[in-house]
Amino acid sequence: MKLNSIDVCLSPKLIDLYDLEGKIVVVVDILRATSVMTTALAHGAKAIIPVEQLEEAKKYLNKEAYLCAAERGGEQVEGFPLDNSPFSYMDECIQGSSIVITTTNGTVAIEKSRAADEVLVGSFLNLSSVADYIQQQQKDVIIHCAGWKGKTNMEDTLYAGALVEKLKHSHHLGCDTPHVTLKYWESIKDNLTETVENSSHAKRLNRLNIKEDIAFCLRIDEYQVVPKMEGKTLVAV
Repeated sequence: MKLNSIDVCLSPKLIDLYDLEGKIVVVVDILRATSVMTTALAHGAKAIIPVEQLEEAKKYLNKEAYLCAAERGGEQVEGFPLDNSPFSYMDECIQGSSIVITTTNGTVAIEKSRAADEVLVGSFLNLSSVADYIQQQQKDVIIHCAGWKGKTNMEDTLYAGALVEKLKHSHHLGCDTPHVTLKYWESIKDNLTETVENSSHAKRLNRLNIKEDIAFCLRIDEYQVVPKMEGKTLVAV
């Protein structure tokens, strides 16, 4: 039986090199956009509307039906009631809500993935659930790492390796990049927290006193939810 393939795109700057048609794209921004989206849906949010541009998000600020979140450079944007910390999405007010969110990297990667047949949001928090969902679909997969402002980052690359490890028996590795990410993941997976704490973005967030967020975002299989784009909205499936 012919196996489906799995490939890895390490930055949104490279996504135009990949043919997304008919494929599942898993967007990952471990610190912290896709971890936040996973957390919000796991805690009862009805839907998330990811938008790339800050100006588009501002249009929702005065609409009663929406909660709004915005982050740039790791910090909450002034005037938006929600930030980019997963702990902000565990409150009861999140239940049943529709959340508009824009971030530096994660929502950019989601927007650039829309040509795919299915767009999922992945994080360490829902690693096995995403892998289980993919194995039921019989489609090729691309893991789209959000990175940092177009550059590759450590934590998203490690997630790619972890998901490749989960799927390596049901999908063949489509090029060299999934091999590289798998080897990297295998070499450090027993010291994930210590490794990511030395990443550029973790150090950036540490300067903002966000150590608890980093530790939480590295928990594996905290939730069973699989966020999937339905039109312009991210919902749990």
